[in-house]
Amino acid sequence: MSDSPEKKAGAKAERHFLWRKPRTRWLLGIPIGGFLLLVVGLGLSSGFATALHFSNTLEFCTSCHEMSDKILPGYKESPHYKNVASINELPAWAMGTVNTKEKFAAVQVKLAEHVWAKMKATDSRQCKNCQSIEAMDLSEQDSSAAKKHIKERMLARGETCIDCHKGIGHGLPPGYEE
Repeated sequence: MSDSPEKKAGAKAERHFLWRKPRTRWLLGIPIGGFLLLVVGLGLSSGFATALHFSNTLEFCTSCHEMSDKILPGYKESPHYKNVASINELPAWAMGTVNTKEKFAAVQVKLAEHVWAKMKATDSRQCKNCQSIEAMDLSEQDSSAAKKHIKERMLARGETCIDCHKGIGHGLPPGYEE
């Protein structure tokens, strides 16, 4: 059985449609679409930068459980006080999973242990962004600390910063026992 002449003509017209030049009005859609994508991209980028700036303030951090009355004093006394960066806490804050002091207190030890395990797994990469064992002046440390900061000793024992410096950023959680 062969196709009718009408079907053949219709199929040929469809193929022809795919390969013909677009009308000039469609040509305007390309730069307009590109411009719209640029505007949307700039808007999203600007919105993200604004949100990041807002969430990177002490006022934002202290507005909820992450920096409750029990944590803030220890944090203010730590060397990390000027480095707020709260990007890791934003999802929990936005989702409301630990949006009260009571909910936070119930999971604070678990959250701290999770952070410490992550830091142990990355060889305390966050600490080493600013501080390195090689740059430490061991003569300025007491003998116990100087002994612990000998690189070869730390490597042999598999130790990293977080093994001894738990709680340096926010203080140890209430009820934490090693």
